[in-house]
Amino acid sequence: MKEKAIRATYFSIFGNIALAIIKWLAGFFGNSYALIADAIESTTDIFASMLVLMGIKYASRPADDNHPYGHGRIEPLVTFLVVGFLIMSATLIAHESINNIRTPHHLPKAWTLIVLGVIILWKEVSYQIVMKKSRETNSSSLRADAWHHRSDAITSIAAFIGITVALIMGKGYESADDWAALFASGFILYNCYLIVRPALGEIMDENLYDDVIAAIRLKSMEVDGVIETEKCYVRKAGMKYHVDLHVIVDAHMTVREGHAVAHRLKDYLQAEMPELDQILIHVEPHE
Repeated sequence: MKEKAIRATYFSIFGNIALAIIKWLAGFFGNSYALIADAIESTTDIFASMLVLMGIKYASRPADDNHPYGHGRIEPLVTFLVVGFLIMSATLIAHESINNIRTPHHLPKAWTLIVLGVIILWKEVSYQIVMKKSRETNSSSLRADAWHHRSDAITSIAAFIGITVALIMGKGYESADDWAALFASGFILYNCYLIVRPALGEIMDENLYDDVIAAIRLKSMEVDGVIETEKCYVRKAGMKYHVDLHVIVDAHMTVREGHAVAHRLKDYLQAEMPELDQILIHVEPHE
């Protein structure tokens, strides 16, 4: 899972570098602040993706004496930092958009629409690729990185609409793409909430993993000696899950036999569900 997440992050970094350069050049020579606003976001995305990369590498470190539960908690913290970059870029875009709306300037060039069309397509493809990898690896910071791509696609769509309006309506509508950039900054801020909410739930050990719990209960019943499952708590740390599970066994078993059932169950669950890391099993007697 670690390798998949790292490859996806490198994909984001190099893609954002290329797009930031293209947007800065197209915005400057094409008289479009909406494209420059897009370039600002892509530039912050580069640093955000670098943070995600460092977070994933750190989260993958094995448990040690100081971190007996591993280093996975760094992931939601990195997500908060990534959102901080998004908020900064949205604020900067909004500030510059308002300044440009107040300042007369030339109409954007028509060819900037072609550039935007290519960018929109690329960023949506990037979102789908990175989001797929985030689901496969259970990485919250990678999910935040994917939303960077989706936000970029939305700001590019807003820019496309703004420039189109400015070109069709002509003189007097030069600021249409600035209004588009202002709208895009609001959308970015809304996405910040969508990204932060699950990361906050993760760091607060909120019960968000009913599907994982259901799979654990189902798999547990396949182990010889397990009569039923009782309590099952799951919390996420990085790309792995930690599990506290109560299982019911025959009350007439010896301590040694109950211990053996618990070990078989733990080994089976980790083999069948590699996304599980530490599993604590408590044995209850069946009366």
